Amino acid sequence: MSTSRLVNRNVVAERGRTSMRLEPELWDALIEICEREGQDMSALVRQVEAAGHAGGRTSAVRVFILNYFRNAATEVGHAGAGHGPLPRSRYAEMARPAA
Repeated sequence: MSTSRLVNRNVVAERGRTSMRLEPELWDALIEICEREGQDMSALVRQVEAAGHAGGRTSAVRVFILNYFRNAATEVGHAGAGHGPLPRSRYAEMARPAA
């Protein structure tokens, strides 16, 4: 029998106290975002909920985390982190017409 890696934690969302199940890595990422943004987790979750998302709360939080770090992975964000220029996307290469 396989056990789930998901970790249950309580947060105070728009409708009061509730729990969310996320992978440990996503909890770590969410804590990092809270530290960077100077917000507690419940305030951040309420902000994510208020932004609206077609899926449920947990889905909205996962998408928020992805977008947060994606935005940091822009050329400017990437250079600011000292990672050097972003490599050309293989998808951009595939999208170019053949010469």
